[in-house]
Parts: sequence; C-alpha cells; structure tokens
Amino acid sequence: DMADVVRAHYYITDQAYVDVVFPILGEAFGDIRPAATMIVCQLNKPEMKIEIEVTALRRTV
Repeated sequence: DMADVVRAHYYITDQAYVDVVFPILGEAFGDIRPAATMIVCQLNKPEMKIEIEVTALRRTV
C-alpha cells in the first residue's frame, strides 16, 4: 500500500526532469509525504532516465 511508504530516493539523469517528475510523484503519492531525496546522476544504461527506490513500513492491522 502506498500509505506504507516512509522514504523515497529518486535518481534522475538531468536536473530538467525535476519539474517533470514532481507533478507525477504528487499524483502517485497524493497526501502521502514520505521523507525524500532527489539526486541527479548517471544511471547504468543511457536509456534509463529515472530510478526510484522506496522503503515501506508495513503497519500492523
């Protein structure tokens, strides 16, 4: 469940993608605001533009 996400790391290949990525993340996460870091870097393959790593904490029912 997306509500279980407590941390997200975003790796993008170009700083220009920040303005593209933020609205998409806002739509995906809605009111959920995990701790987040966005890093501009090279990825393993040239066709890769973004990598997303999340940590989720399953809440007990």
